[in-house]
Amino acid sequence: MMVVGIVAVCVVLAVLAFLVPRLSRHPERGTQRTLGAGSRVGGKAPGVLGRIFSKPFRSSSKAVGRSGSAGRRTRGRMPF
Repeated sequence: MMVVGIVAVCVVLAVLAFLVPRLSRHPERGTQRTLGAGSRVGGKAPGVLGRIFSKPFRSSSKAVGRSGSAGRRTRGRMPF
């Protein structure tokens, strides 16, 4: 369920970044802030469990950042 949610957020951010590049940064940062909080909470588990619990949040945060930057980069390459 979480994977579907992250994919949906990435798609929405990529489209938003393509259509309105400046206005896409605030939702992207908010999403990354939320995922960072989840990563910090998951990382408080002891030992190896901390790394296991925080990894999905870290990779999701990277994916959100990549999708936003890809939308803005694609918009910048358009001829109009």
